[in-house]
Amino acid sequence: MRVCCTPQIRSKILGCLIVFGVSTLLAAKVSSGAGLTVSESVLQAEQQRIDTISRIVPAVVAIFDPSGQGGGSGVLIDEAGFAITNFHVVQGLGGFMKCGLNDGNVYDAVLVGIDPTGDVAMIQLLGRDDFPHAEIGDSDKVKMGDWTLALGNPFLLADDFQPTVTYGMVSGVHRYQYPAGTFLEYTDCIQVDASINPGNSGGPLFNADGELIGINGRISVEKRGRVNVGAGYAISINQVMNFLDHLKSGRIVDHATLGATVTSLSDGSVVVSNILETSDAYLSGLRRDDELISFAGRPVRSVNQFKNILGIYPKGWQVPLSYQRDGKRTDIVVRLAGLHRRAELVPGGPVEPGPDEPDDQPPIPIPLPHSMEPKAPEIPDEYKDLYEDKPGYANYYFNRVRTDQLLGALEEQFGDSSRQQLNWMWAGTVNEETPVQFRLLTDVIAAKLGAEFAVQNLDEDPQPVPESTGGLLTALHQFKKLLQAPDDYFTEFYYVGSEPLDGTGDRVDVLISTKGLVTSRWYFDRDDLRLVGFDTSIDEEHQPCEIRFGEMTEIDGRPFPEKFHVRHARSEWGTIELQTFEAIAPEAGVGQ
Repeated sequence: MRVCCTPQIRSKILGCLIVFGVSTLLAAKVSSGAGLTVSESVLQAEQQRIDTISRIVPAVVAIFDPSGQGGGSGVLIDEAGFAITNFHVVQGLGGFMKCGLNDGNVYDAVLVGIDPTGDVAMIQLLGRDDFPHAEIGDSDKVKMGDWTLALGNPFLLADDFQPTVTYGMVSGVHRYQYPAGTFLEYTDCIQVDASINPGNSGGPLFNADGELIGINGRISVEKRGRVNVGAGYAISINQVMNFLDHLKSGRIVDHATLGATVTSLSDGSVVVSNILETSDAYLSGLRRDDELISFAGRPVRSVNQFKNILGIYPKGWQVPLSYQRDGKRTDIVVRLAGLHRRAELVPGGPVEPGPDEPDDQPPIPIPLPHSMEPKAPEIPDEYKDLYEDKPGYANYYFNRVRTDQLLGALEEQFGDSSRQQLNWMWAGTVNEETPVQFRLLTDVIAAKLGAEFAVQNLDEDPQPVPESTGGLLTALHQFKKLLQAPDDYFTEFYYVGSEPLDGTGDRVDVLISTKGLVTSRWYFDRDDLRLVGFDTSIDEEHQPCEIRFGEMTEIDGRPFPEKFHVRHARSEWGTIELQTFEAIAPEAGVGQ
């Protein structure tokens, strides 16, 4: 019988025969005892990988839910025991939890801060001051094809706290993942094919050099299943680092919005489709139909790309923005508003499924290691004071401690006498020419600039006086109260985290104070904790009065900034140089 065989079929048969023949020869060679030669470069790469894993494994944290319902992973980032994980891992665990390291020990850990939108949380492991920790990498340098290592506790297999390691490559960068049933939003994340499964959540993603480049948190799964199909997503470490001090503040932190929506046109340009008139972007000049060119130093070529960039920044940061109108480019710096109302961010109610837990699938019940009983963690008395419950905070303890540190540094900078309830009389010049006098009294702030007068009655709504300052008199009154009575005067007073000063400068620590509609942001140098300036907004309809300090000096025997550089709407108003400073008690008859 004849069988017709097309050229395509003949080619496939020949290929199979060749593969079979090669396999047979290799098998015969191995069975005969003849060894195969392995390239030295392959052996070196293998050993390098083994050495890297041995170096990074000690920083990986196994986090367990004491109720026995699940767990997750984390990674230590400093020797003090601060560790990063996913918000959906710690949600519902309370203020304390148990964690294991590959040294075989179980450690108590306390919740520090949470970022529900970005699915990030910070905890602190306790009991040591020399914890092993990961080396922080730069996720902006990650490229498709880079080798990666994902470590963690999938399916809670690490009953001896030895993490599971999977190896793969970067499948994509700058991925955007829409919220899945909640407002969890993964922006600018890293896609990998390294196996990531339930329990890996919150664990580290390392590059081939053992540098931390991401936090594993989300996977694509089979329909109605919970098994990874080859696409995992890690929150970029650069996003985490932007939020790091915000998380250390003990707050429930929020992400940012520009206060504007954007859309793509048929020619590919990204334009503003709507904008809030109270947003800083609007007050800085951005309008509907303006074309976005770049945001935070990165080009904007699509709506998703814009969301990717926006999503890595905390509420309140200032970032550069470039836009085009009628062919003319304009560069501005805008302060980002909060993405959510405060009430939206307060945890409560049932625990929502994590990004790797589909809504229609219950969590896999995984038993705890035999060494841990399913009960609430017993917290030693020495640690109980490390958690303070307060509305709006994940753990108010950390905020109070940092706020007290900055206020203590403020007292050292300005001296104990600054706390006295005194009226202030200043005299000097503006821009080395115009004579100026200020009277900061108990009921009124008055200024004489050359031949002109400006007055702010403190029992009336704040006004943007003097002209073009955005409210200099109100700002100076807030400064006086910061030094004299912050605990008694301000409605709210808290540490918010750190941010680049003026959007492009070095990082500064930030305290926020509110009094009625007035909000001030106080900026402290992170090295020596000096107050270097502040911004005061009289309401949301006006851009703030921005004050930056010159060098500290002694004026009439009192430590004080020699110069106040004043700006409004990012434009210089002038530099106040103080020449005399007098403090007088109200009972002396001045400013009653």
